Amino acid sequence: MRMSKLYMPTLREVPSEAELPSHKLLLRAGMIKKLVSGVYTYLPLGFKVIKKIENIIREEMDNIDSQELLMSAMHPSELWKETGRWDDFGPEMFKFKDRHDREFCLGPTHEEIITDTIRHDIKSYKQLPLSLYQIQTKYRDEKRPRFGLMRSREFIMKDAYTFDKDEAGMKKSYYEMWEAYEKVFERCELDFKVVAGDSGAMGGSDSHEFTAMSEFGESSIAYCLKCDYAATDEKAECRYEVETKEKKVLKEVETPDIKTIEKLIEFFGKSADNFAKTLIVKAKDEYIAVVIPGDRELNEVKLLNHLGIAEHEFEMADEEAVKEITGAEVGFAGPIDLKKDIRVLVDRRVKDMNSFIVGANRTDYHYENANFERDFKNAEIVEDLVLIREGDPCPNCKAALKMDRGIEIGNIFQLGTKYSESLGAKYLDENGKEQNIVMGSHGIGVSRTMAAVIEQNYDEDGIIWPLTLAPYQIIVSIININKEEQKTLGENIYSDLKSKGYEVLLDDRKERAGVKFKDMDLIGIPIRITVGKKADENIVEYSLREDREKIEISADQIFENIAKEFKKHKLTGE
Repeated sequence: MRMSKLYMPTLREVPSEAELPSHKLLLRAGMIKKLVSGVYTYLPLGFKVIKKIENIIREEMDNIDSQELLMSAMHPSELWKETGRWDDFGPEMFKFKDRHDREFCLGPTHEEIITDTIRHDIKSYKQLPLSLYQIQTKYRDEKRPRFGLMRSREFIMKDAYTFDKDEAGMKKSYYEMWEAYEKVFERCELDFKVVAGDSGAMGGSDSHEFTAMSEFGESSIAYCLKCDYAATDEKAECRYEVETKEKKVLKEVETPDIKTIEKLIEFFGKSADNFAKTLIVKAKDEYIAVVIPGDRELNEVKLLNHLGIAEHEFEMADEEAVKEITGAEVGFAGPIDLKKDIRVLVDRRVKDMNSFIVGANRTDYHYENANFERDFKNAEIVEDLVLIREGDPCPNCKAALKMDRGIEIGNIFQLGTKYSESLGAKYLDENGKEQNIVMGSHGIGVSRTMAAVIEQNYDEDGIIWPLTLAPYQIIVSIININKEEQKTLGENIYSDLKSKGYEVLLDDRKERAGVKFKDMDLIGIPIRITVGKKADENIVEYSLREDREKIEISADQIFENIAKEFKKHKLTGE
């Protein structure tokens, strides 16, 4: 491709709305263009990367006999209502009606559609197992689209669905998909971890997430260096214990305008683990008091799972509700003598603490020396309601856990019979008995993967694409297109590389050398050949984007150097 013909609207200034490096660089390098918040156009260079990721996925799906199909992005409401998710999925679903007043949505995921696709065709155990996948655009009405392709309202995803006759078959398919995903992300040259995840709105039993490590990632993961335990902070079990203190007499203490844990620590001269926080939340139409240790944060996902509700059905109580329930201003809520009889959920460790400090449900007052057994009335103990943190004991081996951040790029779910039972997808077993098909659901965020690769491969000047994913593998830059010897040599190298099957970009623009070098760095093509002043001697500069160390070589040596680079990345050049 000649850059004189390439549509590549690069930007010299960092867009003000861009926060993450990947978002900034994709916009600056002319690889994507914002249409509206959370919706982007993939420009030629960016779309070439997307297609390369898709092709890697296709090859690995083919290797496990998963077959590609393409389902509609427009879903009739009836199928979602059959599974109960039309209302459960919440406000993230784009819903609309056609001219005949029939309800539809834009697909955020395709479990209902794929189950409907096969339910009238799969009749016998002899037709199982079956694995189908698609690469398609998904739609979710994100409340706050941000971070470019990381949290957008329209995104490209590969979703695969497996169908088996029993749980053992489902698990076999699950681990086949796991291995295929590892190969996909290894070929994308990503540093990633596989961690236990929460099934959330997908339902089912076990699930795992594939997380690309990045300091800018939205996901927080806990992992153990002494065993193979790894989980998202939403899923990770907190197995730490608290010190049981001597029981003392409950007393009320005046705490004027002291509403936060930080101020309470200073006032009482005690560390945060001597307090219990009481949070008033609204779950559907019910208000609930949730009590957790003062040095911990509420894990909302664990609470939602305990209550059996969706994220959109949960919110923190507003100031007026808190006043009505506690009889006090915000900041003085506690589980003892609430003014309104509401459900009280208590993290198990609070039960074991003894002599801790809680709000007194009276403005400017707290209780000291609270005790669960003596002072809490009709409270429900929940095993674990808090977020994991670094240093907590590993649930498997009790070694100290490490914490890191990452970007979720893939997930696998063991759905079981959740959808087949709802939608009547059955088969006849060896004994002629009707059984529910056992399913799995497995996704890779294609556009997210592109952004994650950049998060791990960039510098202050631009993107550093791995050779496997770069929009073009090689860039040949002619420094002065008006110099005949440079133009001739550059054109010959370009033609020779193309004839051997390499993906080559030729910078034949009538631009200053400085502009060409800046663009070369920004778009991140891995192998760089610069044709300059020594063209009449058949000498060029050869360098790699990852280190930019320039060496002068004869044009006749170019193919030898490129072959070495391709071999290093386990690629064939021709």
